[in-house]
Amino acid sequence: MGSRGDEPNAPRAAGGPGGHSAARARVALLLLLGGVLTPLVAAGPRSVLWVLVGIAGLVLAAVGVWWALAHTGLARMVGTVLSVAAPLTVLALYATADLLGPALVSLGLLALAVLAARSALAPAPPAFEATAVTPRHPWVLMNRRSGGGKVDRFRLADKARAAGCRVHVLGPGQDVTALARQAVADGADLLGVAGGDGTQALVADVAARHDVPFVVIPAGTRNHFALDLGLDRDDPTAALEALTAGVELRVDLGYAADRVFVNNASFGTYAAVVNDPAYRAAKARTVWQTLPGLLTGDNAPALRMTADGRHVTGLQALLVSNNPYGHAAEVSRPGRRERLDTGLLGVACVRVGSTTEAARLASRPRSGGLVRLTADEVVVEAGTTTLPVGIDGEYVDLPSPVVCRSAPGALRVRVPRHRPGGSRPRGPAPDWPRVARLALGRPPPRLGWS
Repeated sequence: MGSRGDEPNAPRAAGGPGGHSAARARVALLLLLGGVLTPLVAAGPRSVLWVLVGIAGLVLAAVGVWWALAHTGLARMVGTVLSVAAPLTVLALYATADLLGPALVSLGLLALAVLAARSALAPAPPAFEATAVTPRHPWVLMNRRSGGGKVDRFRLADKARAAGCRVHVLGPGQDVTALARQAVADGADLLGVAGGDGTQALVADVAARHDVPFVVIPAGTRNHFALDLGLDRDDPTAALEALTAGVELRVDLGYAADRVFVNNASFGTYAAVVNDPAYRAAKARTVWQTLPGLLTGDNAPALRMTADGRHVTGLQALLVSNNPYGHAAEVSRPGRRERLDTGLLGVACVRVGSTTEAARLASRPRSGGLVRLTADEVVVEAGTTTLPVGIDGEYVDLPSPVVCRSAPGALRVRVPRHRPGGSRPRGPAPDWPRVARLALGRPPPRLGWS
């Protein structure tokens, strides 16, 4: 076993200014201008009034969502109705004033502007993708309980053995990390896992420490790591190609204290929900029942975070991810990580403690209620000796403060050469000053806080 300093590193893949398209940036700016001018031309001076009506609808919808999530009883019922009725009323008013068509055209142009901007900011494909050498002694762990029995349903164990793998079917109470370490000690030159993200992370940590390749077989329920690697989650059999023929990538791993994560570590509200015994059997109902107490009650967390020297306090929820996620509102790839090799942690924080703050967040997204950033290191604390953390969906208690960090290029992942999501990565969420600089032929600065 090596120390943390022994974790392998690889150069970060970066597109650089030369890899961006100034022409696409100019197209994005023209589409943005068209989206802004369309309602102005259609409504003339009245357009200002109708923009205010739209903002008012967003604010009322946000207030309704907050009441529905943070309260119970009558307030929750009123909030649920308001969150639906407010946007529908705005649409009805637009239709009455014959502005629904221009509004839809404007939204369409703005959506195209976002896509063009993302294309302009797209990084270059990873330069370190290489043909993988066929392993001599591959070892694969199979978790038959994951994903409602995908291992048995797709006959993954038999197919892996036919590909020359030594297969271990995980039994109740067995230590995943110990099994992977023993496999390496017995001469395994490749480690694979057919299971969920939590099991994937534990074996990936062992593979990274011993610098042996790792294969992801998406046999869990969600398999977000496999999704962002471009694998087909509906056909775990396709991932078996990587055992004998495929390509090798270098990707990052995240650590919360000494616990590895391939997706994210969540603090505050979500971590508390995951700890509820009823969560596994009824996720939606458990979230609905426990959120009011976690958002405004005595159990509401108050987290403090330090990210690369910047301090944020009064947080209710905090998500630290292995590379940044896209914005949830992005229609093309919502909640996806475009890259797994930036060497940075993604951070998303929520600080909304009242109806006023929820309304302010809807009208002014940069008001501080929602903070997004990237960082090399994130420190989380809450004035307690331990912190509940959801690590890739599994609940753990870690000593406070918890230091989260990225291990750049720590993991050698083997994937099939042809995979659904293996095309050129899209760019990040549009940062319009960056797009403008690109259109003028100037190199964009590094992304920071949002």
